[in-house]
This record gives sequence, C-alpha cells and structure tokens, in this order.
Amino acid sequence: MSNTMLYVISVVVWGSTWLAISYQLGNVELEVSLVYRYGIATVLLFGWCLLQRLPMRFGLFAHIRFMLLGLLLFSLNYIGTYSAQLYITSALNAVAFSTMMWMNVLNTRLFFGTKIEPKVYLGAALGMLGIIVLFWPEVSSISWSDRTLLGVAFCLSGALLASLGNMVSQSAQQQGLPVLQSNAWGMFYGTLFTGLIAIRQGHPFAFDTSAAYVISLLYLAVFGSIVAFGTYLKLLGRIGAHKAGYAVVMFPVVALILSVLFEDLQISMNIIAGVLLVLFGNVIVLGAGQSKPWLSSLLKRLKLQRAA
Repeated sequence: MSNTMLYVISVVVWGSTWLAISYQLGNVELEVSLVYRYGIATVLLFGWCLLQRLPMRFGLFAHIRFMLLGLLLFSLNYIGTYSAQLYITSALNAVAFSTMMWMNVLNTRLFFGTKIEPKVYLGAALGMLGIIVLFWPEVSSISWSDRTLLGVAFCLSGALLASLGNMVSQSAQQQGLPVLQSNAWGMFYGTLFTGLIAIRQGHPFAFDTSAAYVISLLYLAVFGSIVAFGTYLKLLGRIGAHKAGYAVVMFPVVALILSVLFEDLQISMNIIAGVLLVLFGNVIVLGAGQSKPWLSSLLKRLKLQRAA
C-alpha cells in the first residue's frame, strides 16, 4: 500500500473516532470502556495473525518493546485523552492533542538524531495555526478555570505519552519487528495495564447495552484501533514520526467535515481559513525532502551548462 493511502486511511478513520468516543463516556467508566475496546481489538488481531500463520513468538527484548508500546500507545495516553474530554470540549481537546505533532518532531530529533528540515517546522507551524483558527470561536470563549486547566493537562499528558509510544514503534520497526504482530502484543499488554488500573481504582466492569455504546465500541475497536494504528504505524516506519505525526492535525479537520455533513454545522470564514492553513501545512510537511522531477532536471541541466 502506498504512503498516500496509509496516510488517508489513518486520517479519515481517526478523524471519525472523536464522535465515537463521545458515546463511550457516561454509564461505563472510561478505563473499563478502554479495556473492552482493546480487548476486542486484541482478540481480533491475534485471530487474524494466527489465520495468516504469522509468527507470534518473540524474545524477551521484543516483549519489553511490546509492553512499552502497550503502556504508552494503547493504555495511558488514551486514559489521558478520554479523561480530558470530561473537563473540556472536544474542540479544545483536539487543539491540545495536536501538539503531539511538535512532540514527535522534537522526540525524533532527540531519540534518533533525525535532521529536521526547515519545511517540516514551517508546515507544522501552519498546521497548528490552522487548528487554532478552525476552533477559534470555541477556544476564545474558554474560561481558564481549574477544571479547564486540568482537562488540558490530561490531554497534553496523553499527547506526550502517545508521542513516546511513536518513538517506541519507530525503534521497534528499525529493529525488524513487524507492525501487525507488534500491535497485537502491544494491545494485549495495553489491555492488561488498563484493566489493572481499573481494578485498582475499584471500577465495576459494567456494560452499556445501548445501540450507541455498542456500535461506537465496535467501531473504535475494529477501525479506530486495528485499522488506524496498523496504517499509521506502518507509515511512521516508512517516513518517520516527525512527518507521520502531522496526521493528528488532520483528525480535527475530518471531524469537522463530518459535523458539517451530519450535524448541520454551518461553514464560516474561520472554518475555511483553518482548513486551508492545515491543508497547506500538510502539503509542505509531507512534501519535505521530495524534489520535483522537473526541478531536478532543471538543476541537472544548469550544472551541465556550467561545466561546459
């Protein structure tokens, strides 16, 4: 599958999960809902791997990576972002979580010594500006109370943990560990960690049988977990976390488009301006390091003329 398709699938699926998450908050404790989500995803992903006869036995070193992946990417970061939405709006949550893009850029430089092109910084800055413009009416009306600050703190913590999980995945792929099996084991450990947290907090393992809860749970387990993480982490291994991380800026744009289509959200100038800024930043980030064929040809001709 091409990088473009991996990117599009990741963005479209994850962009639609913001709405699904809202149906998970309420009658069932968020940690318990996460156990159900990743428990289902783990069973399905292990089943698929076994059906395809993929190797599932790995050494201790690999399992340490899988545990870190589970703790950072499939457990604690989601507890943070789910918790944030109990205190702040989804708009502010989206803006705060988008900072993971910058965290990925800095962490890639810190952990892997990756040279970050100036275009990536420019595109990332435009993306963040676009997100702020996009949600400016809601963000500007926020009263920065203790409750709001707590919600933002939860979200930023979740974003940081997710970024560190991205680093673990990139490192694991560089060591030759396959994405599909890594995700299966990572989700298994993430489910165990979250389950232990839920038990430690004394949460009952209740279940909401309403259609909204069940359908959103299945969607999050299959598409939001198996499909989206599979495509995103595969893309991350190919182009690096500093570029793949831009997908988090595109999620709110997709969520907004869905809101326009299905929730009668009225299009305004800030929406148009914000989307254009995000898309322009997207083109810059994903195009960084890729020279145009015509430009390469022109430069080659100029060098030949100078040599002559």
